[in-house]
Amino acid sequence: MQTKINVGFIGAGKSTHRYQAPFILRRSDKFTIKTIWARHLDHIQWERIPDVNYTDDLESMLNDKKIELIVVSTPVMHYEYALMALEHGKHVLVEKPFTTTSEQAKEIFDLASQKGLMAMCIQNRRFDSDFLTTQKVIESGKLGDIYEVEMHYDYYRKDVVDATDHFDSYLSFLYGHACHTLDQALSYFGKPDDYHMEVKQIMGKGRMNDYFDIDFYYDNALKVTIASSYMRIKHRPRFIVYGTKGMFVKVTEDRQEADLKRFYMPTLDHPDFGMDREEHYGTITYYNEHQEYVEEKVPTVTGDYSRMYDAIFETIRNHKPQLVTPEQTLLQLKLLEEGISQCE
Repeated sequence: MQTKINVGFIGAGKSTHRYQAPFILRRSDKFTIKTIWARHLDHIQWERIPDVNYTDDLESMLNDKKIELIVVSTPVMHYEYALMALEHGKHVLVEKPFTTTSEQAKEIFDLASQKGLMAMCIQNRRFDSDFLTTQKVIESGKLGDIYEVEMHYDYYRKDVVDATDHFDSYLSFLYGHACHTLDQALSYFGKPDDYHMEVKQIMGKGRMNDYFDIDFYYDNALKVTIASSYMRIKHRPRFIVYGTKGMFVKVTEDRQEADLKRFYMPTLDHPDFGMDREEHYGTITYYNEHQEYVEEKVPTVTGDYSRMYDAIFETIRNHKPQLVTPEQTLLQLKLLEEGISQCE
C-alpha cells in the first residue's frame, strides 16, 4: 500500500480552509494535512481543522522532513514562497494566478525540474460540473462539428469597481478570473492557432480592469470565446456551444463554490454537495439521425475538486504526468501579460 502524502500549507485564509483543505480531507486515504502556517496565528478567522498543527514558524514547516507537498495559498508572494518550498525539497502546488510574470514561472519550473520535484498551478475548475457537462455534450456527437464555444463568468460588482482608485495588474479581473476560464479552454481545446484579446477598464483609466473578451481561433474553423465582466447586471449563460447539428446552453455555473460559501462542505453527511437540481440542467437542441428536431435537458455531470488531488497523488507517488503542465501555465501567463498591457 502506498503511503499517504503529508501536506503543509503556506497561508491560513479562505483559499486554504474553503477551497483546498476540504477536498484534501475528502481524500484522507491519500493525504494528511500536517501543518498550516500563518504569519499571525491570532488573525486566523477560520475554524481550525482538528489534528492539524498551526504554526507561525515557516522554517520549521519547510524543514519538516515528513512534509512532501507544500500548498501556497496566499493572495500574494506566490513566486517567493514557491521557490522556498522547492529549495527545501518539497513538491509545490500554487494558487492562481501562479506568478506575476511568465519569467518568474519559468524560474520555478526550471528549479523543480532540476530537483526532480512537481511544481503545479492549482486549476481545480477543470472539475467544475458545468465544464464537465459541456465536454460530455461535445463528445456525444449530437451537435455535429463544433464551430463556436462561448464561456462566460460574469458578475455585477459595481461597488467594488467604484471603490478601486488605482490599477494593479496582478490584482486585476483578468489575472484573478481569466486564469480559471483560460485554463479550461487551453486544457480542453489546446493552444489556439491565433487569438484576439480585448481588455478594458469600463469605469475609466487608472481604475481596475473590469472586463475582458478573449477569442481563440483554431484551424478547424473553431472559435472559442472567453469573456467576463464585473458590470453584467444579468449574467450571460456559463457555456454556449454551437455545432453543425445543434447547440447546447448551460446557464448556471458549478455549485461547489456556492455550497462552500454557505459552509455546506463536501463531507459524508452532505452527499448532495455541489450537485445541480433539475432546474439547473443545461439544454441541448439538435437534429437527430432521423432529422427530427429534439430539445432536451442534460443532467449535470457531478463536479469534484478532489479529483485534482487524485491527479497530484498520481504524479508524486506514481510519476504520472502533471495534470496542469508547465507549458499550459506559461502560455496562460504570457496571454495574461499581453492582455493586461492594454490597461494602465
